[in-house]
Amino acid sequence: MGRHGDVLIAPIAAIPHEARRSKQTVLAYGEITGHSHRIEDPEQAEVWEYQGERFLKLLAPTRVIHEEHQPIALEPGIYQVWQQREYTPEAIRRVMD
Repeated sequence: MGRHGDVLIAPIAAIPHEARRSKQTVLAYGEITGHSHRIEDPEQAEVWEYQGERFLKLLAPTRVIHEEHQPIALEPGIYQVWQQREYTPEAIRRVMD
């Protein structure tokens, strides 16, 4: 399992069969800065989406990078990706990075 700012990445057994492959390898965009949590070597990754959930398949070791965080290394495998949320009395909202 890895955490990169407000993005949580955890290994899973499989990507849902109904998932559709994304054309980009961005895991999440920052709401204030527009910076992105993304795969350093896009040739080694596939990002999939299903019902608002995001999944990552890494074909080789690579890193998740972002302008404001240290890179984290991930091994080949299948992962689910969450952008963390926070509760306030007004609403449940995504954590701003």
